[in-house]
Amino acid sequence: MRALITRGVQIAAVALLLALGIVANTRAVDSTAAAVKPAVNAPRFLCAREPVASSPLRPPAHWSATENVAWKTDLPGLGWASPITWGNRLFITTCVSAGEELKPRKGLYLEDLDANKYKPDTAEHEWRVYCLDLSTGRIVWQQLAHRAVPAKPHHIKNTLASETPTTDGKRLYAYFGNVGMFCYDLDGKLLWKRLFDAHETNLGWGTSSSPVVYKDRVYILNDNEEDSHLLALDAATGDELWRIKREEKTNYSTPYVWENSARTELVISAIGYARSYDLDGKLLWQLKGRSILAIPMPFERFGNLYLTSGHVAWGENPFYCIKPGAMGDISPGADGKGPLNEFMAWYQPKAGPYHPTPLILGEQIYILLDRGMMLSLDAKSGAEIYPRKRIPNSRAFTSSPWTDGESVFCLNEDGVTFVIKPGSQFEVLSSHALAEDDMCMASPIVLGDKLVIRTSARVYCLQEGAKLAAAQKQAVDK
Repeated sequence: MRALITRGVQIAAVALLLALGIVANTRAVDSTAAAVKPAVNAPRFLCAREPVASSPLRPPAHWSATENVAWKTDLPGLGWASPITWGNRLFITTCVSAGEELKPRKGLYLEDLDANKYKPDTAEHEWRVYCLDLSTGRIVWQQLAHRAVPAKPHHIKNTLASETPTTDGKRLYAYFGNVGMFCYDLDGKLLWKRLFDAHETNLGWGTSSSPVVYKDRVYILNDNEEDSHLLALDAATGDELWRIKREEKTNYSTPYVWENSARTELVISAIGYARSYDLDGKLLWQLKGRSILAIPMPFERFGNLYLTSGHVAWGENPFYCIKPGAMGDISPGADGKGPLNEFMAWYQPKAGPYHPTPLILGEQIYILLDRGMMLSLDAKSGAEIYPRKRIPNSRAFTSSPWTDGESVFCLNEDGVTFVIKPGSQFEVLSSHALAEDDMCMASPIVLGDKLVIRTSARVYCLQEGAKLAAAQKQAVDK
C-alpha cells in the first residue's frame, strides 16, 4: 500500500503521534514493590481502561485540577509514555534536555511537518525512569538510563520518551526508541541493558511502539525507513533470542499478544500489512493495509480480535473483526466487496480512527476520532449504531478512551475529559478540565477506585472524595 502513497500525500499526512511517556536519575529506599496488593495491576500499555468486573471499586466520574485529586507529582522533561503499575508502585519515563526543548503544539496541522528540516538538536539529553508510590505520589526512586545527544530528530508533537514501559512483576522494562532497552528490578537496580542502532523514520517523526513482555520474553517492534524488524529478547538476561526482518516502513502501533482458543499469537498493525506471528516469529496470517498510518493497538473481546487504523484525511480507515485460527492472506477484496475470508467476522471499510484505540463497553464499540468526533458500531456484527457525532468544543484527541463501567471518558489534548453516555443515542453528559499547562496525549489508567492521568507537566491520581494537600492545591490555583 505504501507504494501507492506519494511523498506529497505523506507530507500532507499531518501531525503524527502517539499517546504515551515520562523520567529518572536517583535511587531510593522503600522496597515494598510487591508487598501491597492493589485492586488491579496495570503492567503494560492500554491494559487498564475499565474496572475489574469482580470489584465494586470504581474511579471518580468527575474532577478538576484540585477536586477529587489524591495527589499530583510534577516531573521534568517531556514524555508521552503512559504510566504502568505493579503493587503500590507506579512507573513512568521521560527525557530531559539540557538545552531549550521545543514545546509540543496541540492539534492537527501542516506546519513543522518534516522534522528532518528542524534545527538539529545538539543539547545533551537524559532518558530517565521514575518509580512513584501509588498511594502518595512520592518519588520512590529514579534512574538515569542514558545520557547523550539525540541521534535522530522527532516531530514537535512527539517526544523521545513516547514508549510505555512494561513489567512482569519481577522486572521493569523501559524501552526508548532509537536508544535501547533498560531492565531494572522493581527497586530500581539495573539488571541489564541493550543499546540499539538509531534508524531514520518517515519525515523524522521518531518512534513510539511500546515493548511487550510475555512469559520469559520481551518483544520489541522497530519499524523504520532502513531496517524494520521484530526482536525477541530473553526477559531475564536481555540476550537476543531471534530477530525477523519485516517488509514495512515506519510504524507506531504497539504489538498485541492475543491468547485465543486456537493458540497464542503476536499481532502487529502496520501500513503495508497487519501481520500475526507465533511466539517464535513465524508468520501466521496477514491482512493488506489500507491506511497511510497505523497507530491504534489491536485488542481482543468476545474471543475475537479487533484491528483498525486510519487517518483524519487520507486512506480507507478500515476496521476488522477477526476470528481465531486464521492462516495465510485474509485480506478482503480490493474494493472491500465480495465474500469475506472465513476467519473475518466482519469488516467496516470507513470506521478506523487515527490515534485513539477504540473501546468496547457492553456489546458496543466506541470509536473516538482525533478531530473531536465519535461513532459507534455493534461489536459482534459490525453494524453501525450511530454515525460520526461531534463532541462540542472538544478540539483534538490523541489518548485512548476509557470507562468506569457506566460511561465513556475521552481526554482531549487540552486536558479536558468529555463524558459520553453509552447506548444507541450519542449524548455528552459532562466535561472536566485539568490545569491550563496540562497537555494530554498519554492514555490514562483505571486502578480500582483510582484514575491516573499523565500530562505534559505532571502525574495526577484522582479518587472520589480525595482532598489535595493545601500546598499542592495552592500551587495548582496559581
